[in-house]
Parts: sequence; C-alpha cells; structure tokens
Amino acid sequence: MEHVTERSGRAAAFFADTLRGAAIGVAFIIPGFSGGSVAAILGIYERLVGAVADLFKTFRRSISTLLPVALGMVLGASALLLPIRWGLAKFPLATVSLFVGLAIGGLPAVKEHIKGKPTARNGFALVAAALFAASLAFLPAASRPEGFLFHLDAAGYILLFFVGMAGACALVVPGISGSMLLLIFGYYAPLMELFTDYLLCGRAVGTCLAVVGVTGLGILCGFFLVSVLMRALLKRYPRATYYAILGFIAGSVVAVYAPILKPPAQIVDPWQIAVSVALLTAGVALSAGFYFFARRRAKAK
Repeated sequence: MEHVTERSGRAAAFFADTLRGAAIGVAFIIPGFSGGSVAAILGIYERLVGAVADLFKTFRRSISTLLPVALGMVLGASALLLPIRWGLAKFPLATVSLFVGLAIGGLPAVKEHIKGKPTARNGFALVAAALFAASLAFLPAASRPEGFLFHLDAAGYILLFFVGMAGACALVVPGISGSMLLLIFGYYAPLMELFTDYLLCGRAVGTCLAVVGVTGLGILCGFFLVSVLMRALLKRYPRATYYAILGFIAGSVVAVYAPILKPPAQIVDPWQIAVSVALLTAGVALSAGFYFFARRRAKAK
C-alpha cells in the first residue's frame, strides 16, 4: 500500500512539474516575459538551477528534476505557439495583460525570500535589475531579410549558436526575456515563421531541424553556464540575488508593454482596454489564488 502511495505521489509530482514547465515554455515565447521569472514565481527556480549546476555530479537526480520541466516547456511552447502568435498579432494588449496579471499574482512567492530589513546593496540590486530589464524594450531591433534562416553559411550557424546561448541566459536569469533578446537580435520573427509556417507544416524539414538543432545546442550550453553562475550568487548573496530577481520581474512588466504602446502603436479602443483590465485582474487572481492555495496545503501537511 505504501509502495502504491509513493508511486502515485511521484506521478503527481511529475505532472505538476510538467505543468510548471509548460508555463515556463509559454513565457519564453512572449516578448518581454522571462521563463526564469515564471520559475521563481512557481517556486522551482533554485531547484532547477541546482539541478543544472550539479548535472555532472548527480546526473540521475538532476535528470529526474529537469525531465518533466523540459517536457512541459516543449509541450507548452508547441501547443500555444500558434494561438499566442495570433493573440499578439490581433489583440496584443489583451494577450499581454493576461500574462502580466499571472506574473504579478505570483510575486508573493518571490517576496518570501527577501524578508527582513532591506540594505543599500539590496536596494541597488533591485533598482539596477529593474532598469536593465525595462531598458531592453527600448533597444532598436535588428532587421533581417525574410527567410534568411534558410540560407545560412557556417558563420551564420555559429552566430545562431551564440544567439541560442543568449536566449538561455534569459531562461535562467529571471526578468530577462529570451524572446525580447531574439527580437533585438532580429531572430524572433524568422524563428516564429520557421516553426509555424514550415516545421509544423512539414515544409523544408531538413533546414528547419538544422536551425532548431544549432539553436537548441546553444541554449543547452548557455543554460548550464549561467545556472552555475546563478547558483554561486544564490549561495553567496541570497537576499541581494532575490532582490535583483524581483527587480528584473518588475522591469519586465515595463518591457512587455513598451513595444505595444510606443509609436507607431495601433489605436486601442475602450473595449480592448476593458477586456485587457479584466484579463489582467483574472491573471492576478488566478496566480495569487494558486500560490495561497499551495501554501495553505503545504502548511496543512
């Protein structure tokens, strides 16, 4: 009986981590949002960073931690790639507001790590991180010719590898948006086009797999290197690091709205504003409700 209970508990934990991974995957493909922020809000950030940093020390345990999250990321990003692309194109303010609400509602999970009186160092970490994350939205985006990913030479693939590494930094560092960095480098729209218009439709599969493979390799390498750095910071400066995480999340809210509202922005009518406010409120309520429910359940146990 105990063996059956233990097995069902493991299955439930695997399913829960898969759902968390799906949320991280969805956040990664929305410009301005950070997968690391979602991981911090969902309370699995340190566990993920530790698993990646200790991958070669405790391989089996690290893989058991990372596998459901990675599976969820792939499923979440793949399942919602087309709907989110459509939502961002047709109703950007409403789509973004829902995810902003989900991020704001989860902030108490991060705030738990910064209890006590703030210091000057912590305040500096908070402000500097917020300003840096917000400033990413105001950097000029590079322009790339349409379909250039199908005509890459060796140097182009090497550059693609480093772009993947930059995207991985955004996955690990909360508040830094991987899709925003891809947008700045001029790779966001071409990669979205490659996935939705070619790979999912079974067109030019060989080239698509080569581009995805090189980008994925860059993401894996960057994910490991930055995880080691973040783990060292969490060990040596835990409160200052979490203050910086909170700042990054706050700055990312500015970063996600700025491209929508800055000129030349499309005219937003009162109906869209009302729907956006409603979705923002719903996102806050849903995320905060999930956090407080999970906290109450943990205390009951």
